[in-house]
Amino acid sequence: MIIWIASYPKSGNTYIRSFIASYFFSKKGKFSLDLLPNILQFPSVKFTKKNIYSKLEAAQSWIYNQNNFFSDNKIHFLKTHSSLDKFKGYEFTSNKQTLAAIYIVRDPRNVITSMTNHYSLSYEDAFSKMLDKESSLLQKVVDTDYSGYTHLGSWSSHYKSWKNMKEFKILFIKYEDLENYKYETFTKIVNFINNCKNDGEKINEKKLINSIRSTNFTNLQNLEKREGFEESIYSKNTGEKINFFHLGFNNRWKKILPKEILHKLNNAFQKDINELGYEEINE
Repeated sequence: MIIWIASYPKSGNTYIRSFIASYFFSKKGKFSLDLLPNILQFPSVKFTKKNIYSKLEAAQSWIYNQNNFFSDNKIHFLKTHSSLDKFKGYEFTSNKQTLAAIYIVRDPRNVITSMTNHYSLSYEDAFSKMLDKESSLLQKVVDTDYSGYTHLGSWSSHYKSWKNMKEFKILFIKYEDLENYKYETFTKIVNFINNCKNDGEKINEKKLINSIRSTNFTNLQNLEKREGFEESIYSKNTGEKINFFHLGFNNRWKKILPKEILHKLNNAFQKDINELGYEEINE
């Protein structure tokens, strides 16, 4: 069965993934980059038994591949950016494959500034992507391989598709709480996973603290500088690798976001921002 670590892109997924890898896959809660392969991304070419030649075929293969690779009694942690909304009538997963999920939502005003850096996009293009109901991530190994096709939808529909899921347990957390209520939020994550595992395991306080400290954002940045990070991508503009761990909690939309984009975000996502309890946008 699967426990998903899910989010819209650039919302803290890898941060949570690093913490979980540190706590559940190390002896003492000391993080290193070689722990991350314990939590791989889905969909991907690694988890398919055939070539995928179209987006439709990719959607048809999502549950098929989950059944083939993760149908045993073991708990599998997987990272995903997929929406839970159906694509061409096909579900991404169901309670037959999924035990639970941890979903991370982030203030869209900081998501957009992170997206512009990571994907080498203009603010206008990033904003359009966040609104696009057909938006996707397409990581093709070769031109004809759609194994990594990920349906996103809009930023708003994405978080709602997970938040409103009733088929399996969802722990819904805010990225900002990882800074403002660090200990409480990471404790909540460990307790949620332990309860899902139903093995009676108690939280290990020393290991918890070590995992929190060893995966703080500065440490992740330093590890990337020293050792590199294979999941970072190349800039479309310069051809150089973009730092994956860029600004983190120092990404402050009030200091960075152009006013015209802030105005558009206000019109598009004000209801969501209020619902999620984020600070009201002042233009």
